[in-house]
Amino acid sequence: MRANMDLNTLRVFTAVAEKGSFIGGAKALEMPTSNVSRCISQLEERLNLQLIERSTRHMKLTPAGQLLYTRVKPLLESLEQTEAELTSQQIQIKGPLRICLPNEIGPALFGTLIAEFALQHPEIEISCVTNLSGLESLRDDLDLAIIITRGQLDDSDYIARHLATFPCSVVAAPTVLARFGKPTRIEQFATLPCITTVSALKGLPWQFIKKKGGFKTVAVNGHYRVNSGEMALRAAVAGIGFAILSTQACQPWIADGRLCEVALEQPAAPLQLFAIYSNRRYLPAKTRVLIDLMQQRLGNMTEIAG
Repeated sequence: MRANMDLNTLRVFTAVAEKGSFIGGAKALEMPTSNVSRCISQLEERLNLQLIERSTRHMKLTPAGQLLYTRVKPLLESLEQTEAELTSQQIQIKGPLRICLPNEIGPALFGTLIAEFALQHPEIEISCVTNLSGLESLRDDLDLAIIITRGQLDDSDYIARHLATFPCSVVAAPTVLARFGKPTRIEQFATLPCITTVSALKGLPWQFIKKKGGFKTVAVNGHYRVNSGEMALRAAVAGIGFAILSTQACQPWIADGRLCEVALEQPAAPLQLFAIYSNRRYLPAKTRVLIDLMQQRLGNMTEIAG
């Protein structure tokens, strides 16, 4: 039966062989001498071989021990070199960084920021695409996806870091309110003309905050579908129907009377911006630093807007 040799045991054996004593090996490894002696004994027992000849005055490797040391030493050095290289990649802010941003809001929020980041870190090779694929984009060998969602974020194997919250409102043009009246209950949107999405936000943008927490999704009469917040805003101003949009984005049109905010018993769920990546433990420094910068910049914007 083949013996199992773990790396820690081999490191202990190598340290003892190099230092010429159990005490020397123990000091090099910062381990109790008794643990080192026991580790060597267990290794010899597994191999059913004597690796070290011990006496009261000295110790030396047996032929089997010398063979093991000769073969294991370069392997351990290679592993240490690999570990050092991998650790260096985690620490250094360099190399390729592949990003996906949501259409429209992504370039508006992050275009200048990512350009500044590239200037600060010239060894970064940035590739940035814009689409609404969200989590799916991470399967295309990307490092980081910025997604915008409403309501509860779906469970997934990816790590989500919250970047910003954008309050939303249900709005409509005065002509729409004159024709259909001002709804007070969210269930009324099932029969009212609504501007919804084709696939963005999974085609379910009409979500509201429950009084006891959580979100409620309403099946609305989506007779006009777009995948663009700007298109939805323009359609609402034109009088196509009711829309649920970022309150901040609508504010100029609400201020001049071209849009009216609809007060409901349950407020519209806000839009949430998340940075999504695949693994928290081994997140490279280049990705972490960019996410930190995004979070800081968006936090400052939110404070100013507030």
